[in-house]
Amino acid sequence: MSERLEDIAAAIVADGKGLLAADESSGTIKKRFDVIGVESTADSRRDYREMMFRTREAMTRYISGVILYDETIRQKAADGTPLVDIIKAAGAIPGIKVDAGAKPLARFPGDTVTEGLDGLRERLADYYKLGARFAKWRAVIDIDIAKGVPSATSIGSNAHALARYAALCQEAGIVPIVEPEVLMDGAHDIDTCYDISKATLIKLYDELHAARVVLEGTILKPNMVLAGRKSGKVSSPEEVAEKTIKLFRETVPAAVPGIAFLSGGQEDEEATANLNAINAIGPHPWKLTFSYGRALQAAPQKAWSGKASNVAAGQAAFTHRAHMNHLAALGKWKASLEQAA
Repeated sequence: MSERLEDIAAAIVADGKGLLAADESSGTIKKRFDVIGVESTADSRRDYREMMFRTREAMTRYISGVILYDETIRQKAADGTPLVDIIKAAGAIPGIKVDAGAKPLARFPGDTVTEGLDGLRERLADYYKLGARFAKWRAVIDIDIAKGVPSATSIGSNAHALARYAALCQEAGIVPIVEPEVLMDGAHDIDTCYDISKATLIKLYDELHAARVVLEGTILKPNMVLAGRKSGKVSSPEEVAEKTIKLFRETVPAAVPGIAFLSGGQEDEEATANLNAINAIGPHPWKLTFSYGRALQAAPQKAWSGKASNVAAGQAAFTHRAHMNHLAALGKWKASLEQAA
């Protein structure tokens, strides 16, 4: 595997392949495990993630890389093999979440800014030695127009932090995934999501240029353009595709090799159907694929439920969801394939 940033970025968005986001914090995975009645311990978290990383078909055919959490990149499988080595053996690339989370932006109620730049250069050097070749930093942009959220200051602060992070990654030989997530939780309509996403991406690419980030060695991880969950409106896949591609054509330089969508709380099939619709109206200047967490993991988590006897069922569920999103990344998914499973 080439160590050039451009080659790593291209491998992440190889045709029909996408990312498994397995970088949930200990608090987040505890909530997920609570739902399936499993105690969250270092061993149970390892067993669950090892189950996915050892799913041969999914990992070799449909997954290009895995975003890991600090605990996971240092863990060993039950047989003593580093989890990173299991990922590499499947031909996938290990990656790492490096931000310290979104914190309230002082004097801007409702806005947040993601922290974690202090000491990042040294942490990236450590993660590189541990095998990471890409990283992820998530900025969070909420929408509450009545309260003036997001503010221009919030968008600017998060874009600047993403650019500083991206430059430090490239200095360390690590491909930065820049994730400016405009949340889908609000009561806003799809056009408001479009407007806020556009302002965010324009500012992001201004800051990346100013920081001398090489765009060919980056991946964008954005939200799709959707109506807010509290609006009561569900956007059709065709409308999501039309507005999302219009947004990218206005804001994302063609030098960016790929865009790997976050699922953002969409249901499994919803995330797949929307990704498929986006690819079905191609060709596009960039590869368009998935970087899903919950939308890839909810089904295998439920099937596994913490029992060693359910590992095969969990792996089958993971393979199915990875296969469906592989097809969606090629624009070849059909809803009937879900029922056939």
